[in-house]
Amino acid sequence: MKPLQHLTILDLSRVLACPFASMVLAELGATVIKVEQPGSGDETRGFEPQLARDSAYFFACNRSKASITANLRSDGGRRIIRELAQQADALVENFPVGTLGRQGLDFAALSALNPKLVYVSCTGFGQSGPYAQKKGYDTVFQAMGGLMSLTGEKGGGPVKPGLPVADLTSGLWVAIAILAALAGREKAGHGAYVDFSMLDGQVSLLTLAAARYFALGEIPQRLGTEHPGRVPSATFRCADGKYAHITASDQHWEPLCKALQLGTVPIYATNASRVAHREEVMALLTPAVAKLTRAELIGKLDAADVPVGPVNDVAEVLADPQVRARGMVGSFDYPGVGEFKALALPYKFLGWDDPAIGAPPALGEHTEAILKERLGYSDERIAALRREKAI
Repeated sequence: MKPLQHLTILDLSRVLACPFASMVLAELGATVIKVEQPGSGDETRGFEPQLARDSAYFFACNRSKASITANLRSDGGRRIIRELAQQADALVENFPVGTLGRQGLDFAALSALNPKLVYVSCTGFGQSGPYAQKKGYDTVFQAMGGLMSLTGEKGGGPVKPGLPVADLTSGLWVAIAILAALAGREKAGHGAYVDFSMLDGQVSLLTLAAARYFALGEIPQRLGTEHPGRVPSATFRCADGKYAHITASDQHWEPLCKALQLGTVPIYATNASRVAHREEVMALLTPAVAKLTRAELIGKLDAADVPVGPVNDVAEVLADPQVRARGMVGSFDYPGVGEFKALALPYKFLGWDDPAIGAPPALGEHTEAILKERLGYSDERIAALRREKAI
């Protein structure tokens, strides 16, 4: 048995942040019913790279769900949502502010039908404030939330991270919100409304950068791979052109120096002294590392218990023996595609079944089954909904 097997999530979201959240819940055991627009579905089904009838982008965040189609602009489609919401534990949506209210599908309307419903609205800037109606995407939130200002080479311009960090972390925030509200429901006996702003989510991630500003009035500068409060903590180029990342605390300094044949350098024995003399420390370490291949460096530092790791590209990560041993790379079968590789959720349970990688749904694959089994619709009623283009 999986830990969320007793839950049903109604997912009215699309693209990335919320679909990622609901996929996490689905592979933890929840029944997730993804509601899509008839004919087109979630727009990521058309994103590159394309595979048969769908895309790898869609596959990445929509596994293990059921898909139904419902036209929310039609009476029949809205009725389906209301009836499913009465049976759901949680609903997640990421429409622009006010959209579902105009359709009679907002929290006020649906919680009147199901007082135990947890309803999460994920928008760019939240339901209130001067930016509530403003549009945005992942990189806009990275920029406005400060992450982009912190990322980039020393002396260079801002750089976005290599993944859509605002979307992915927002998905994690949404999943946490749903689980927290459901846990609270067990005590209080009623549902809740969660207003989540993706900008708020990025601001919350500033953590240490904000703490330095609060403590020192410091606006953190871009440092490339270096850490503002720890030296060394940086990526170094090795003799073979490959890169490795070293992060050392005080107890690692002497072993690091010995491994690099630098003897001991006691004037830099404390982190405070190394931070104060950052440029000198980096100038000492950089040529010493450059004499070794990456494999030689990692072998020496592993033997000395100095934290180090290769800067792996995606192919190297997915082939890494530790990643493989932990079962992080699996697969699912999809019609017209066959076996397709996928990343597992990073949980190993004792007391519950581990998450399992499931296939993503074809558009509307489960419409008839859900309408019949959950809502008791007849074949005739379903046929009528199709004629009305409600599904």
